[in-house]
Amino acid sequence: MKPNECKWYSVCPMKYYTEKGVLNKKWTENYCHAGWENCIRYRMEENGEFHPDWMLPDGSIDETLRKLSLGR
Repeated sequence: MKPNECKWYSVCPMKYYTEKGVLNKKWTENYCHAGWENCIRYRMEENGEFHPDWMLPDGSIDETLRKLSLGR
């Protein structure tokens, strides 16, 4: 884990989607590698709350990612 990286990054679907080239790197740059305390996914994970893999760090739902998730 890098100094300013979210502790959940290694298992986060955002990492997976970015590596596959289906999610703009701005999401991981702005949330996972800096600013993770503003990430809705992070907050929900910390509170043990369910959140779908296709929910973006700002809390919005990306149906395109949902279709990809089902095949994962």
